[in-house]
Amino acid sequence: MKSLPFLLLIGLLFVGCQAEKTANTSSKKVFKYNQHNNITSLDPAFARSQANSWAIDHLYNGLVQLGINGEILPSIAKKWAVTNDGLKYTFFLKTDVFFHSNSVFEDSTRCVVASDFKYSFERILDDKVASPGSWIFRGKVSDNQPFIAVNDSVFELNLSKPFLPILGVLTMGYCAVVPHEAVEKYGAEFRKNPIGTGAFIFKKWLDNQALFLKKNENYFEKDSSNVRLPYLDGVKISFISDRKTAFLELMKGNLDHLNGLESSYSTELLNNKGLLKDCHKSKINFIKSPFLNTEYLGIRIDKSANNPLQIKQLRQALNYALDKNAMLKALRNNVGKAAQEGFLPNGLPKSPTIGYAYDPAKAAQLIKEAGFDDSHKLPKINLIVSKDYSDLCAYITRQWEELGIKVEIELSESATLRERMTKGEAPFFRASWIADYPDAESFFAVFYGKNPAPPNYTRFQNDSFDNLYEQLVSEKNELQRQLICKKMDEILIEEAPVIFLFYDESAVFTSRQIHNLQPNNLNILSLKNVKKD
Repeated sequence: MKSLPFLLLIGLLFVGCQAEKTANTSSKKVFKYNQHNNITSLDPAFARSQANSWAIDHLYNGLVQLGINGEILPSIAKKWAVTNDGLKYTFFLKTDVFFHSNSVFEDSTRCVVASDFKYSFERILDDKVASPGSWIFRGKVSDNQPFIAVNDSVFELNLSKPFLPILGVLTMGYCAVVPHEAVEKYGAEFRKNPIGTGAFIFKKWLDNQALFLKKNENYFEKDSSNVRLPYLDGVKISFISDRKTAFLELMKGNLDHLNGLESSYSTELLNNKGLLKDCHKSKINFIKSPFLNTEYLGIRIDKSANNPLQIKQLRQALNYALDKNAMLKALRNNVGKAAQEGFLPNGLPKSPTIGYAYDPAKAAQLIKEAGFDDSHKLPKINLIVSKDYSDLCAYITRQWEELGIKVEIELSESATLRERMTKGEAPFFRASWIADYPDAESFFAVFYGKNPAPPNYTRFQNDSFDNLYEQLVSEKNELQRQLICKKMDEILIEEAPVIFLFYDESAVFTSRQIHNLQPNNLNILSLKNVKKD
């Protein structure tokens, strides 16, 4: 079968679809999805990747959680208060939240108390743990008693200076509460023996095959009818590395969910308007929604470098020379929006900003202003790209060639490219920035001059931008924040440390048996409200 063309496989699949209908006969309502990248840890301290974060969301809770529109909602904290100076956050905890029953509690359980959050947050900052999430608190919380358990149901977080997005930070997987008994018992193996408070309980993990979770019968959250969540009986996460194979499993009914677009199947499923083709509507659903992710090409700003991209007019020309709408239609079936309003994506409050639309005449003029003409040819430029984005970048470079801009693509492994970006060894690179939490600050931190790489891979430094960023993190008025963001985007558009590509949209395919799957702008797969026929 492997030697057959992929589209022929699809044809055989649909011919035999009637035979597949009886394959899943279990009465248990198990939600089945795939991660093409393996989960590496179920410890919240290592909630770095999407694969890890999704599983951690099923197993754990934090003080607060995200609503579907990015709003901050109660979770284990039922309410909170903030002092006028913005330095002290006091959380009042629910008293009916219990850890999963486990042998560390003598086959029983215990209630979550404020000291559990103190322990969990201190652990994130512990150098011995080496959590990749230590940045969420480092430089933000007070050096003197940053985390205080006032009593069992009152927890305080103290900041060194106002940082308005801190509630959004607390929704991240890193901030989930863990019991000290489990960490002390399992040590490094806590990554494979998770004990949380979440809607699902760890059952079994088969390396490179699947992860199994079961329903938490004592989960504390209820729906609007006072029915205890979750509705599902369990979750199965498979690790099929090949996306085409995972797609076939969805079409057979062996998966309930597939996330993201892959060129090998996107045209088979979607029309050129970005809608699900009629022939598939009886079998699967398609959900498209804003995703807080900006795709871009980054340029290391280094005036001492012998690199033509240090010339601002040339960077601007590259932006004008790209027809982003045509690119999205050709490569992504119009899933995503052209990045023509700066770096801040759709899905966050913002004031409209005029960025780069396709204008080849303007691009040609800027190339001349940069000092390149028939007598002074523009040298070849090198663009470093991971293989997953080779098609996208090949399309971009073909457009640039029409204006005489020659860009050579250098393929690199994703991990190697990130390392080179971090070390400043990538003068021109493809990248994306996904929000860590739903706040504009998460995007503009990418260009804050005092930030290292990551996130400031371009080494961009601009005093006016930095002053605006420092205003943004403490400004409480939403309209003022939008005006600040507009000014910051205008600086980025003028200075062009990046080629703005597109604002992403999540593309989620589910079986028709699935209901109540609510998309959110961070593309987190939350399953506690999901139902399955």
